[in-house]
Amino acid sequence: MWIADNWKDYEVLDTSDGEKLERWGDYLLIRPDPQVIWKTDRKLPGWKHPNGHYHRSAKGGGSWDFFHLPETWTIHYDSLTFNLKPFSFKHTGLFPEQAANWDWFSRLIKEADRPIKVLNLFAYTGGATCAALAAGASVTHVDASKGMVTWAHENADLSSPDNHNVRWLVDDCTKFVQREIRRGSRYDAIIMDPPSYGRGPKGEIWKIEDTVFPLINLCSELLSDKPLFFLISSYTTGLQPGVLNYMLSTALKNHHPSKIEADEIGLPVSSNGLVLPCGCAGRASWS
Repeated sequence: MWIADNWKDYEVLDTSDGEKLERWGDYLLIRPDPQVIWKTDRKLPGWKHPNGHYHRSAKGGGSWDFFHLPETWTIHYDSLTFNLKPFSFKHTGLFPEQAANWDWFSRLIKEADRPIKVLNLFAYTGGATCAALAAGASVTHVDASKGMVTWAHENADLSSPDNHNVRWLVDDCTKFVQREIRRGSRYDAIIMDPPSYGRGPKGEIWKIEDTVFPLINLCSELLSDKPLFFLISSYTTGLQPGVLNYMLSTALKNHHPSKIEADEIGLPVSSNGLVLPCGCAGRASWS
């Protein structure tokens, strides 16, 4: 498992009965987690005195209860700064487990010792974009949500206020890739974190089981003559590490990557030393 264990401003304090107790900077949140099917005694005081608690509804969705929690606040990861705010369906605008991937590709970018062009698809609030920029790459950031792209831009300004090597695009990812192929555009690295289900800015329907492999195939046509890496993350139950490995191996076989690997990504739990699984990732590299 690839573990995001370099955080200072974030930690999973404890887990029990479908929920996790987390520290986000100075604030404690309780959020649902479907992986947590065990029960503990909940001895940590944070279980009784959180700053925010997201309650799932039996009818779907849910709602927050807040206790002395600001509308927004920031946390840091190394040189990066992220703006957080709780919003619908339990999220805060950041997936801390992705730091395991940020560390991996940041090292590759720095060691490449050449200009690296990165395409970040389904780029959300820009965690990977900020990490790639900090490592010295230029980034094309694509997401179908205008609000998420605006949020990502804010994070980039906080993390690297003088770094403008980024294009911000609100677009359907598949249609954007198709246009880039027609334009003859090329990228040294591709990152994608596709949702299980979603809609594009013009109502385009995305269902990961039907569309992710064709998109990986399309993206392979955008790779430069000297690619560096290809990264895909998945939070969809059916897309296990072996599936990601198989898709990358099949789609990239003509590009002859040096290494293809896939594994779970996870976060350490402070109370017991165990690791909470948080999805999986597939990585191809040419270094």
